[in-house]
Amino acid sequence: MAFRVGRLPRFGALDRRIVALALPALGTLLIEPVYNLTDSAIVGHLGRNPLGALAIAGGALNIVGWVAAFLEMATVSMVAFRRGAGDEPGAARAAGAAYSLSVLVGLVTAIVVAVVAPYLTEVIGGHGVVAREAVTYLRISAIGLVPLLISLAGNGHLTGLEDTKRPFLIALVANAVNVVLEITLVYGAGLGIAGSAWGTVGAQVVSALLFTVVSRRASIRPARPRRSEVRRLVIDGVRLSIRTIALGVVLLASTALAARLGTSMLAGHQIALQIWTALALSLDSLAVPAQVFVGEALGKGEPLAAREVGRRTLRFGLLAGTIVGGLTIALAWVLPSVFSAVPAVHAAATPALIVCGAMQPIAALAFVLDGLLLGASDYRTLQRAMIVALLAFVPLGAAVAIDHRLGIVAVWLALACWLSARSALLGWQWAKGRWSVAAAR
Repeated sequence: MAFRVGRLPRFGALDRRIVALALPALGTLLIEPVYNLTDSAIVGHLGRNPLGALAIAGGALNIVGWVAAFLEMATVSMVAFRRGAGDEPGAARAAGAAYSLSVLVGLVTAIVVAVVAPYLTEVIGGHGVVAREAVTYLRISAIGLVPLLISLAGNGHLTGLEDTKRPFLIALVANAVNVVLEITLVYGAGLGIAGSAWGTVGAQVVSALLFTVVSRRASIRPARPRRSEVRRLVIDGVRLSIRTIALGVVLLASTALAARLGTSMLAGHQIALQIWTALALSLDSLAVPAQVFVGEALGKGEPLAAREVGRRTLRFGLLAGTIVGGLTIALAWVLPSVFSAVPAVHAAATPALIVCGAMQPIAALAFVLDGLLLGASDYRTLQRAMIVALLAFVPLGAAVAIDHRLGIVAVWLALACWLSARSALLGWQWAKGRWSVAAAR
């Protein structure tokens, strides 16, 4: 069947289900980048060095969060598929496997981050005061990794049950706590960037506690998993983690390139990257119903219904990407002043934001395709596509590393090439229709 994205036909029952699931998911996904933008604004007004340190530490922590995100992504698919197949005990055990792994993986990851923080900071490009403050942020943030992973498992459990409202409310409460703590600790207590990190840790603990309570009251509660279910989650997690590492490598490489262009370029890149993340997560809200409904349809043995979910969500994604991309370009000259008062930082952020806005329609297709293939449990394809797409980033990225005069625009054009290749590869696989075999295993 051909891969087509046309105009939206009449709004129907499936569209209403998509919107009902996507809107709370949008709220949940928006809260995190809104916090990150707030964090950048709070820390940014402390000066260029703290904002540069946040860019370094944030890039490293993003990789940790993305690698651990398999706890959420794989759990959504497993719970939705088994629920669709009428296997409620299996869905409960899948949620239990996610919670069990979240504690173990969180402890190991926290220790590793605390130990390698100085070396990681140096590799990314931090030096002097920027490096010292980045290490401080990383080591404090490591304390919150276990509750962060518990929250990911809880979100995957509830979303797989077609419940995105309660995760939204939990995220809202936790991030409100985050902002209050940050303002109090950064400015009130005068802790600087360390106060920002402690505020994040406090919010992560609140989130984990809330998810634990709500999960125990869900329609399908977590149950003790079998070894086979833990093993499958680990195998799926390895594939998804490799995929996510490849994604993180590209974004981290972009930060490392910007760091070598100078402090102002790095700060401007951090602003544009935070806005890109906010837009990406916003558009990713359509990947949530795509994943849940595809998993449910395939659990029921209805691949044609999964196809229809794909058609509808891809059309919605293209429309949303065009709208947010246009808004980003229109505001590219205004947004940088929210985060910094330094003209040189504005000059770096503005052209990056223009490229960022132009790539949003393609980004939307990539994110929705991610959700569709996640719902089909086609993790091999997701892994291979992300690795191959790395090759599209390399030419311009290498050129910037050799000739710094190419500047921040070339860094962002390299990101655009990477995203275009990723969207094309995923679209080709979805059009082939072989993903239904992966879900049936």
